[in-house]
Amino acid sequence: MKKLMFAMLIGLFSTALMAQIAVPAAVKTAFAKKFPTATKVNWGKEAAKEYEAEFTLDGSPISANFAEDGTWLETEKMIKSADLPKAVAAAIQSKYSGWVIAEADQTETAKHGRIYEADLKKGKEKKSAAFKEDGTPVKE
Repeated sequence: MKKLMFAMLIGLFSTALMAQIAVPAAVKTAFAKKFPTATKVNWGKEAAKEYEAEFTLDGSPISANFAEDGTWLETEKMIKSADLPKAVAAAIQSKYSGWVIAEADQTETAKHGRIYEADLKKGKEKKSAAFKEDGTPVKE
């Protein structure tokens, strides 16, 4: 019960912090143009000059990052590990034998196009890996 209360407090605090962030007009305009049907939008700062919108699009939770001048940087959507392309799953099995996929994302980036990211766990160790759809590793 204490853990649940703590998690709820963290969630409320995070939401309050996001609500207080001043988002540049250029970022809001770029977001509205790229995601005109987005709902439940919450803003945060990813870095000093980078803003992140967490929102719902077509019923799915999505996040998108923009530079302070409104330049779109990336869009990320959580997916099931079973939904990773076969080549990506095979590359993970080959390169990270014995590791378990804890979380998977499909990400569109300005730099790399569509990539798939996996958060991996092996005991207490954790790491992240990114791949193109054909299983080619991506350095970020």
